[in-house]
Amino acid sequence: MTGTTSTTSATSATRSFVVEADGGSRGNPGPAGYGAVVREAASGRPVAETAAGIGTATNNVAEYRGLIAGLQAAHALDPGARVLVRMDSKLVVEQMSGRWRIKHPDLMPLARQAAAVFPPDAVRYEWVPRERNRHADRLANEAMDASARGEQWRPNGTGTRIDPEAQPGPEPEDVDAEEPPARGWSPPSGQATTFLLLRHGETALTPHKRFSGSGGTDPELSPTGRRQAEAVAARVAGAVPTGLRVDAIVSSPLARCRQTAQTAAARLGLDVRVDDAWRETDFGAWEGLTFAEVRERHPRDLDAWLASPDARPTGGGESFTAVTRRVALARDKTIARYPGRTVLVVTHVTPVKCLLRQALDAPPAAMFRIELSPASLCEVAYYPDGNATIRRVNDVTPIETA
Repeated sequence: MTGTTSTTSATSATRSFVVEADGGSRGNPGPAGYGAVVREAASGRPVAETAAGIGTATNNVAEYRGLIAGLQAAHALDPGARVLVRMDSKLVVEQMSGRWRIKHPDLMPLARQAAAVFPPDAVRYEWVPRERNRHADRLANEAMDASARGEQWRPNGTGTRIDPEAQPGPEPEDVDAEEPPARGWSPPSGQATTFLLLRHGETALTPHKRFSGSGGTDPELSPTGRRQAEAVAARVAGAVPTGLRVDAIVSSPLARCRQTAQTAAARLGLDVRVDDAWRETDFGAWEGLTFAEVRERHPRDLDAWLASPDARPTGGGESFTAVTRRVALARDKTIARYPGRTVLVVTHVTPVKCLLRQALDAPPAAMFRIELSPASLCEVAYYPDGNATIRRVNDVTPIETA
């Protein structure tokens, strides 16, 4: 059943929302529904409500459907807004915040859909007790009641109203347990989506180890870099006899990556899809400087940056936390677009390190311990159950073709 949304007037100046969302299932799985309310962050005034019955589903699926509907309602009001999501589902909050792995296959596409509504830096998640989420809970129950009568939920009191002061009853047990991801030797399942992560070839800045991100001069490949791009394109094309056939190419929009990607595309007979989310970190005032020069000019900022993934380079650059969220969203969108296929992702040092660190469940400091040469390949397989396997790192050797 399609959800219905009611919206009150909101000015174009509204730039910050709170989304409260909930979902429920009477049986888990059983008749299910969701509800969400969008509030102005400053005043707390509701500006949109949405709810729907969704047939037979689990409690977790209904909660994710409520999240998606709430985010979409906020996006319809102002696609440039910043959003705080408040939910009483610790599972959804922790998974969408990237702290818990999504293990259940039914939830993975829903999480990706939710993450795609707004840019990753525009949304934060906060867990709240159930008594602070009564409005969304009421809407979800109204939607389930309406669905049981064979009706569609309607706003403005046409649904069955639930007393907002009533104490919520016990919630069905979640099918995807609210606990940190299990670790073990169990094999991954299903057909993997494989990323060949290719760092671009050299630019004039690379041999001098200068910071070169998305906020600098956007240098092109040097003559050495062009030779490296040709060599790695031949290596990737030569992998076809082994069964590692590249099905698609995705590239950062920066010149050095697009040139490297186009060189591979010419060999493979494929088009290049450019995605801004695969760009390098914006290093702010450090762009073009060596590490020693940054140490001399901005010692405190550099120490903070080395100590915390939340620290930003001098002059408004990006933190590693922000880049990690951006790249995780790009990863999930790419997996959704090319499920079970092999994708050549032409990008930069930081995005590749972010993916390797996440695949290993390693701490942020691990990024400083990974070396990636120009025109090097890494390979990561992403499975439908949420597992990831790293198959190669910093590979600059020819790929065997026999």
